[in-house]
Order: sequence, then structure tokens, then C-alpha cells
Amino acid sequence: MDLQAARDEYSLALRSAQKEYKECIAAGKSPNPAVLDEILEDSASNAIVDIGLVEIPAERIVGTKSAGRITSFTPTFQPLLKPGSEFALKWTTLCAAHLGETGIRDPISCYEYLGNFYVEEGNKRVSVLRHFGAARIPGNVKRVVPPMSDDPRIKAYYEFMDFFRISRLYLIQFRRPGDYARLLAFMGKKPDEVWSEEERRTFSAYFHYFQDAFQSLKAGLEDTLPEEALLLWLEVHPFRELGELSAADLRKTLAALWPDVVAGGKQSEVKVDTEPVEEAKGNILTRIISPSPDHLNVAFVHQLNPASSSWVLGHEDGRKYIEEVFGDKITVRSYFDANNNAQAEAALEQAVADGAQVVFSTAPKLIRATLKMAIKYPKVHFLNCSVDQPYSSVRTYYGRIFEAKFITGAIAGAMAQDDRIGYIGSNPIFGVPASINAFALGAQLTNPRAQIELRWSCCEGTPQADFFRDGIRVVSNRDVPTQDKMYLEFCNYGTYLMDDRGGLIPLASPVWVWGKFYEFMIRALLSGSWKEDKQNPKAVNYWLGMDSGVIDIKLSDRLPSGVRTLAEILRQDMCNRELDPFFRPVMAQDGSIKNDGSRHFTPEELLKMDWLCSNVVGEIPTFDEILPQSQSLVRKLGIYRDQIPVIP
Repeated sequence: MDLQAARDEYSLALRSAQKEYKECIAAGKSPNPAVLDEILEDSASNAIVDIGLVEIPAERIVGTKSAGRITSFTPTFQPLLKPGSEFALKWTTLCAAHLGETGIRDPISCYEYLGNFYVEEGNKRVSVLRHFGAARIPGNVKRVVPPMSDDPRIKAYYEFMDFFRISRLYLIQFRRPGDYARLLAFMGKKPDEVWSEEERRTFSAYFHYFQDAFQSLKAGLEDTLPEEALLLWLEVHPFRELGELSAADLRKTLAALWPDVVAGGKQSEVKVDTEPVEEAKGNILTRIISPSPDHLNVAFVHQLNPASSSWVLGHEDGRKYIEEVFGDKITVRSYFDANNNAQAEAALEQAVADGAQVVFSTAPKLIRATLKMAIKYPKVHFLNCSVDQPYSSVRTYYGRIFEAKFITGAIAGAMAQDDRIGYIGSNPIFGVPASINAFALGAQLTNPRAQIELRWSCCEGTPQADFFRDGIRVVSNRDVPTQDKMYLEFCNYGTYLMDDRGGLIPLASPVWVWGKFYEFMIRALLSGSWKEDKQNPKAVNYWLGMDSGVIDIKLSDRLPSGVRTLAEILRQDMCNRELDPFFRPVMAQDGSIKNDGSRHFTPEELLKMDWLCSNVVGEIPTFDEILPQSQSLVRKLGIYRDQIPVIP
């Protein structure tokens, strides 16, 4: 290629640079590349690791090591200096070499920090290669490793370093811990399995194919990365389909997921509703413009069945309740034993085929199948009984059980003859530490010296027998799943007193009243108050408490009258929203002050609480300590789920 043709290319690159420069200025952004030395100015503790020669994704070259020549380039390394300059002459010479027989052979030298690259030597090579659309640029790379911290981005980067060790790929840069493990699981690969060259090339081709589909739909969606959208897509589609679908079909499948992609990119905006949906009270004109249905077909899909699961029995009690409340305004069907993904999909498909307009899947394990069906049938309303799910297509629901736990804690504190109270935790999932802590604070209300000794039913051991042997006589166990008083009186659930021979005396228990939640949802749908914002889709998680009636407390007839009176006062205050268990000074086990008594915790702080109060003796178990039958639930809803290795 002659120099005149190279000069023409420089003129094209310069015009593109001038346009980019003006756009950056208008948007209030820097018109030049970033400078790593400025980014790391206050970070002297970073370590430097020599990575060697790497194929660098061109779009990840975002800056320079030092500020020496940044005014020569735009952020995408387009040239800014005039055609007659020495810089322009060197650029055109490189351009001619690139398009001639010799080509640009020498790798650049650069530093990598948090997945982005900053050029130390070879800026003009980057400029020429990016001008011609090079996807990858070879470079000798030194990695700047930041100190480990609690910042999710830093945690995710440390996971990336493990991912890079086995894949040698820089294509993927997740911002949330746990995402690399999820990707490997979707691909069917083990966490430490080294990739072959063929696997690297296949994944790179698949990802670029997906990235093209993502960019064609992106339309101003700046908060979401294509790799994050890919993870959501893989929730619904197998990895192999990336090599089977046409470009048009891939865009179609991604477009169907787009509201969830948008919602997933705004995880900080996941809406936690702590109040039920109100029934619409529109006038006649409103009802004409937005008519609501006169009849609703409702389906319940359960992981197990009422004979084997008290959890399912509680939801079936809720189903019977709404049938009594709404009569012929609804038709309800239940589907049981959807105990794996294939069975769940089949049950959900059958529910839709039977005419369901709203489907409640009543276990966290069913969320993936529920999401897939919600994408497939967007006119059907899908809800899943779980919390903290970032999908706009599926709403989730759960109960603030900690409110009733505070009351049973107060009862336990009053009934304990010494200062020791036993607590059998279920699983370390969202909301459970809040329940433990609320119970501990309730016990302090009636016994300032109360110590809560914590054991877990999801771990090896016999907690109740251990408590009896250790002389602990008041114990809190799992919560009553239905309103049937039998569960409380038989002491299979709730808080109870053990006599010296091991006999059990019931005291009280929180209870789930699922019928109230289902009533709220059915009324919202029948009245037309169920709203969806198609322009700004958000994930909605309902988390209802005693003020809604979804959570209540059962008191045993054997409870002393004075303690019963106290419990009823606390219950009434909780139902009237006049009592917040955590609106008081709260200290954690490590001595840190979690609340100085001047504020209310947010719903997100309560849901994701991962610490224990100072009067709790015990700790939250690690994933390896949890029994296999409980690990599936903890993977989905565990308070540390992002740190759990995913098994393919």
C-alpha cells in the first residue's frame, strides 16, 4: 500500500476522531484516553504480576500508562493531531506497513487493571489496528492486582484471575461475585478444568456472536454488560444453542428476555414491596378504558405434595382459602411433584395449557423453570415463592417471619428459668439471620441477660437432644407452616419448653398465612391494579409481614396468662406498625455497632443480614458444613450464595 493511500486513511481516522472528541465534550466526558497512573495515584499497595504475551480484546484497551501522549488520541485511540505533524507521518507509515506485506508484527506493552488495558508502548499501533477494526491486539501484559476488599467488583476480579488461569481469556469481565462460577456451570465445566485451544476459540466465537445480538438491541442500555445478559440468556437456553441458532433467531430469543436483561442490569433497583398490592378502586370510565377480568384461572405448581411436605400443605391451605373467598370468580388447579427442572417445566406447561392466567410456583427450586415459562408466555402472570430474584418477568414473594420471631423471643426470655435459650436455625438463607437476631432481641426485652445458643438443622447433629443434655429447657425450632394448631400443640414446630424428662410443652410459634397473600394478588388482578412498566421494567419482590396478615403468631393455651398478655400486646403493636424489633441499639458478635438506635433498617439490610447479635452464641455455617439435601436451597437463596462454587 502506498503512502498516499495511508494518508487518506489518516484523514478518515482524523475526521472520526474529531467527531468523537466533540461528542465526548458535549457529554461531559474526557475526550482523551484514561491514564492508569492517575487512577492508581492513591493505591500504592497494588501488586504487579507479569502475565506475558496475551491476545488483548481491542475494546478493552481504554488508556495509557502515563499521561505523556494522551492528547494525541480520543478514548478509542483515534488520532487527533494534524496531518502534517510528525505523529501523523509515523501513523501513516505504520498504516502502510499494516496493509502491506510486512504488517504490524511487534506486540504492544501494557498494564492491565480490573480487566482493562493501559498502553505503555505502542499507542500508534493500537490506533492503526483499531482504525481497521482489529478484534484482538497482541501485547505483553503486566497485571496490576488490587488489594482484596469487600468491594463486589474487587471480589469478582479475584474470581476473574482464577477464571483467566484456566481459560486464558480476557473477553469476560463480570462485576458481581459468583458470576464466573455460574458461567462455567452453564458450560458444563468444572471450576479448575483447563480449557483447550479449541474451547477458547469456540467460546470466543460464541460470545462475539451473542455480543453482536446484544449490541443490536442495546439502545442506550448502559448499565448492563453483554456477559451479564449472556448469563441470563443461559438461564433459559443451553450453551450449545449459541452455535445452532441463526443470528435472527438469537436476536429473537434475546429480545424475549429483554425486560429481564434491563431489570438485571439495575439490581440496585430491585423493588422490595413490604406492603400488599391494593385493590383498584377506579370509576366507571377507568374500568371502560382498562377493563379487568370477571374470572381468573389460577394455578399452583408445587415441588412436592401435601402428604410429604408441610410446606406444600400450607400453600394448599392458602389455595382453599381463596376458593372460599372468591367462589366462582376463580378456577383453581394444583400441580404436584415438580421435583426437578424437567418436571417443573412440564407442570408449568400443563398449567398454561389448562388455561392458567396466573401461576404461583411455591418453592425457590422452581424459579428457573418459572422464568423460562414466563418468557415463553408473557401474557400469563408468574410468581415464585422466593426472595431477591432480579427478574421482571417473574415476581417473587415471601414473608417477614422475623417480626413474629421477635415475639416468640420475648416469650422465650420470660419462660427461661436461667439465661440460656436454644435456637434451631433452618438454613442460612435470606431473612434467616434477621429472624435469629430478632428472636435474640426479643429475649433481651424480657431477660437482659439472655444468651441464645444457636444450632442448625441443616448440619450434622441432633440439636434438640444436645440442648436437653446441656440443660437448656426453652427451645425455638422451625415455624408452623399452616394455621392448623396441631403443629404447635405437638411441638413439632415453634418455641417450646422441655421438662426434665424430655417432655415438650408448647409455647408459641410464628405461622405462615399464605391465603392472605394469594387473596391480595387475586384482588389486584381482578381489579386491574396489577401494574407493569413496559418502558422501565423492574424486578418486584413482595416481602410481607404481620401488618398484612401473611405472617401471624399462634399462642399455646398452656402459656401463662401474664406472658400471653405481653405477647398479645406485642402482636398488636407489630400489626399496627408501631413496633420495629431493630429500631434500637444493636451490637454484633464482633462488637461492632449495627444500629445506634436512631434508624430503621432498610428491607434490603434485613433480607441480606449476614451477622449475628452479641447475645447469640454460635455462628452461621459454611456451605461445606451444610447437609447435601439443604445445599440446593442455599445455592439459590443463601446469604453467601455468590461465594458458593457452582457444580455443573
